[in-house]
Amino acid sequence: MKYFLAKTVSKTYEEAVAAATEGLKEEGFGVLTEIDVKATLKKKIDVDVPRYIILGACNPKLAHKALSAENQVGVLLPCNVVVQEHTDGRVEVSAMDPVGAMAMIGNPKLDEIAADVKSRLERVLAKL
Repeated sequence: MKYFLAKTVSKTYEEAVAAATEGLKEEGFGVLTEIDVKATLKKKIDVDVPRYIILGACNPKLAHKALSAENQVGVLLPCNVVVQEHTDGRVEVSAMDPVGAMAMIGNPKLDEIAADVKSRLERVLAKL
């Protein structure tokens, strides 16, 4: 099973980060964390990589439903959305596929929640 959803966008890296953040907001997600992978790897191990940011997105109502159904599901939260600039200049936005992630848990109560989250993330990508 594919573990991510992805779309190459016709935007600059900065525009893609802003558009992804706004799209997530429109779908009820807040961005709890931003991990600048490029800066972190440069600082920690002195390597240069293309720009890459991980946005830790959370929809509080859906997170609460998921945690109520399976209290250990927090290890898979928040939903990560990545904006990356490839070496050829392409900018790609990707997100975890919550249906794939939740399937490994085997709790049917999570199926509907995961499908809802996936639909929202797909709409975010479609609008980019």
